[in-house]
Amino acid sequence: MFDKILIANRGEIACRVIKTARRMGIKTVAVYSDADRDARHVELADEAVHIGAAPSRESYLQADRIIAACKATGAQAVHPGYGFLSENDGFARRVEEEGIVFIGPKHYSIAAMGDKIASKKLAQEARVNVIPGYNDAIETAEHAVEIARGIGYPVMIKASAGGGGKGLRVAFNDREAFDGYTSCRNEARNSFGDDRVFVEKYVEEPRHIEIQVLGDSHGNVVYLNERECSIQRRHQKVIEEAPSPFISDATRKAMGEQAVALAKAVKYQSAGTVEFVVGKDQSFYFLEMNTRLQVEHPVTECITGLDLVELMIRVAAGEQLPITQADVRRDGWAIECRINAEDPFRNFLPSTGRLVRFQPPQETMWAGEPPPRPSPGGGGSEFGGVRVDTGVQDGGEIPMYYDSMIAKLIVHAATRHEAIAKMREALNGFVIRGISSNIPFQAALLAHPRFVAGDFNTGFIGEHYAHGFRAEDVPHEDPNFLAALAAYVNRRILQRAAGISGQMPGHEVEVGEEFVVVLLDAGGRHRRVPARVHDFQATSGSSAVTIGGRRYDICSNWHLGGYRIRGTVNGQPFTAQVERGVGKNPLAIRVAHNGSRLDAMVLGPRAAELHALMPYKAPPDMSRFLLSPMPGLLVDVAVQPGQKVQAGERLAVIEAMKMENVLFAAADGVVGKVLAGKGESLTVDQPIIEFA
Repeated sequence: MFDKILIANRGEIACRVIKTARRMGIKTVAVYSDADRDARHVELADEAVHIGAAPSRESYLQADRIIAACKATGAQAVHPGYGFLSENDGFARRVEEEGIVFIGPKHYSIAAMGDKIASKKLAQEARVNVIPGYNDAIETAEHAVEIARGIGYPVMIKASAGGGGKGLRVAFNDREAFDGYTSCRNEARNSFGDDRVFVEKYVEEPRHIEIQVLGDSHGNVVYLNERECSIQRRHQKVIEEAPSPFISDATRKAMGEQAVALAKAVKYQSAGTVEFVVGKDQSFYFLEMNTRLQVEHPVTECITGLDLVELMIRVAAGEQLPITQADVRRDGWAIECRINAEDPFRNFLPSTGRLVRFQPPQETMWAGEPPPRPSPGGGGSEFGGVRVDTGVQDGGEIPMYYDSMIAKLIVHAATRHEAIAKMREALNGFVIRGISSNIPFQAALLAHPRFVAGDFNTGFIGEHYAHGFRAEDVPHEDPNFLAALAAYVNRRILQRAAGISGQMPGHEVEVGEEFVVVLLDAGGRHRRVPARVHDFQATSGSSAVTIGGRRYDICSNWHLGGYRIRGTVNGQPFTAQVERGVGKNPLAIRVAHNGSRLDAMVLGPRAAELHALMPYKAPPDMSRFLLSPMPGLLVDVAVQPGQKVQAGERLAVIEAMKMENVLFAAADGVVGKVLAGKGESLTVDQPIIEFA
């Protein structure tokens, strides 16, 4: 077994590998860029080596520097994680030639499966179902349109070296095929250094289901059941689960056997994933093989009780797989939510900056320590619980140079219904401040009746959130509870104020029972709801709140300044989040629960009367400006001063978190001034163009 390994990656996957290596008694070496000098994976590793500037092409994609770091530290093996160089056959070959072990498949397997065109041909030879398409590189956009017409719309345009949703477009007509081909080539060239593009038929109403495989150097290959990955946004996975609520045992077996056949055809050694698109009749077609550890591997670990990172390390060290196909378990249900640094209320634009607060829910199972096998007939308590895989910590930075994932939240329970309930509660307790996150969107998805019923496909988000995500898309089942909780929190604040010593005689803080909850919105419209807060018990933290004709008996040990509030309401447990002093209003209280958010002021009756007379100051009109919706690099400005533009016309392109974001004109107009230049780093809401 290895004494020391180097992790050629960053973020949560680097931390994940370090945890298992530490449990195995293996020392670890981290590598880091300028942007990651103070990152969590650097802190957790036994050693760390600086490898370059912040952009990945100057650091994490520098094979020479990573190999040099191995030699300098005496690392005997390299774990590539996912992304960056993990599926680069040239890197794997170089590592092997330098006498270092690559903790992953052999370079020839990566080469065979990493090229999506070649992999389809190999899949056909291995008698794996493949989808119709044109599997040779396409040289021009015109040729792509011609091929798309021949196959029949809709088609999927994909970069041969693509992955993670990059270098992929769906086209429903000639114009989309032409533009999609160009964008795919640009993204693929920038992200992977390989701009080859191919076209295949797009299966409508598809499921995205993948099979986890594991092979060793002794010719043994097993499949570890499937993962359901159909909840996607712009071809990037949002929620994953295992097993799938859709496929039958017969389909699972057939998919698994084909995945094993493909892995054996390329002499696969290590963990890998064979991805399939599955039709509503359970017909399935090979999409691609990812020759690395997947982001969503924890859900497989939960239901099988296996540590995939440990098995990858042992296989790389020459050990034989410790299990056969008959040993593979499928216990309970696991769900993973990807917690991303993006603002769902602003069309999921990237959100970067300082994590002022980062407080994940309490973990009851850990990466590298698979949950114990439940006893026969055991209930949900026999299973794992909550796990958080992350590469950040309180006070850390979310840089603009890498992907947007902050953490992965994983739950494991006896049934799918229990897993959904456990995930919703865990999301309620996940505190992130300083940047925006997609937690409200995750909460909305988990509460959607079709998701709960398991009735969805890869078009689910596009269908139900076609116009973006709005606060009203996740209505609370009991809005008055949010207002009651705000009133309860305000009562706790007043209780503390009343107990402060040194108050002027005759002017002490007096706390009554009658209040008005003033519900705030961004447009300056306020709704006032009377509330009575009574039967307050300072020692137990309990109080009754009567609002909207209903009584809420709330009890909690919440302390002032805490973001997370746990307790019971009418005897039922709850977890929510509260925050005082929202925005520029020191009196405002924000309450968040089950994805819903309420901003309110809780005032006495007279104060509420006076507040109603206060004028509303409208924000400045910025409609004449094109504003940067995110921090990022301005890579192109497509217009000049004096140019007439039409609604929908391309204005500028911003690159952030490895994705190109195109800004279009919202209305017809004339460009007055261009206020930012190509290559400039932009901040949120920075003006780029002023219209005349």
